[in-house]
Amino acid sequence: MIAMVASVAIVFGISSCGSDDNEPEVPVASQAIGSYTGNEVIMVDNDESSNETKTYEITKASDTSVDITIPESGMGMMTIPSFSVKNIPLTKSGNTITGKVISYNGTVKNAKGEEKAYTVSDVTLMFSDKTVVATFSLKYGNMPFLLKTTFTGTRK
Repeated sequence: MIAMVASVAIVFGISSCGSDDNEPEVPVASQAIGSYTGNEVIMVDNDESSNETKTYEITKASDTSVDITIPESGMGMMTIPSFSVKNIPLTKSGNTITGKVISYNGTVKNAKGEEKAYTVSDVTLMFSDKTVVATFSLKYGNMPFLLKTTFTGTRK
């Protein structure tokens, strides 16, 4: 009888020590997605070219990567249409999520319907709480210079 009581106590003791109370970790990409509105500063040859309020869209590509859509910038003949950088891998350390891409190439259609190539390099995303800081360099079409952009936004 004592052996049976001891074995029942051990079985219940082992099953009650499990980690049933822990919630599963939300995928890192799901923690970063959303619409972020904030300040976008574009530099050309170390001179400020643009300083505007913009909204960047960050969507889930997979559990561990995101796509970012950068809104249109410039005006008139100097307008750069909205463009995307896809499959940015994310890592998480503590409460900070980071993403990096060395280079991404794509094409977009301008206002005239012409297809233009673009290259985005040195992409860095840093998420903390509801804030993102995005930095990247853009080479658009035949422009002879890089547009260096820094965006700091808050998720709605």
